[in-house]
Amino acid sequence: MSEIAGMSAKADSQRRRGRLLLRMGIAALATCAFAFVLGLILFLDHVADLEAPPELQAADGIVVLTGGQSRIDTGLHLLKAGKGKRLLISGVNPMARRDDLRLATGGDRNLFNCCIDIDRVALNTIGNAEESAKWASANTYGSIIVVTNNYHMPRSLLEMRRILPEADLQPYPVVNTPLSGSAWLANPDALRVLVIEYTKYVAALARGLVSTSHPEPILHDVHVEDMSTVVRK
Repeated sequence: MSEIAGMSAKADSQRRRGRLLLRMGIAALATCAFAFVLGLILFLDHVADLEAPPELQAADGIVVLTGGQSRIDTGLHLLKAGKGKRLLISGVNPMARRDDLRLATGGDRNLFNCCIDIDRVALNTIGNAEESAKWASANTYGSIIVVTNNYHMPRSLLEMRRILPEADLQPYPVVNTPLSGSAWLANPDALRVLVIEYTKYVAALARGLVSTSHPEPILHDVHVEDMSTVVRK
């Protein structure tokens, strides 16, 4: 009987331990979910307030991260206004012809030939940051205006500051869909894009936390070409 009682007590102890672990797991999941949702609300509020600065200090160079409407047009406008010496368009299709991008944007041929560089290597935001760092180093640029959509700006700056910690990065967000006043709640497509982008931003933050060292730009091999490609993304 004592042996049976001991086995029963052990089984009860294991059940209690299992229930405790289950409650702890549920609590941990609930905490993570709450933190994720709270972070998403803060992210949405921050992105909704991003807009092009009324006064923009001139920088050494301008970098446009391709992938969204009006980004390249905005970069060209800033270059024409003398806000940078050169413009890098990062993340461009290597299969396109030389004049495709100029024709697509209606850009001036002389401006394209003299002052615009093309990165054909970057496939994502991390690649954009790496190729931008190579370009900035090759031109000895210490200040850069970063042009991308408002929802993409937090992650873009996060990745670029990891590789260019000493550079002065000035954000110039492009706003295609107004999000102020919680307008994103009434726009399912915008909300979907924002949730996906926030998830990528959290993943980028987590990658930085677990990484033991920051990635270093490869400065001896600069993959930029003068107007030989068109936007990939």
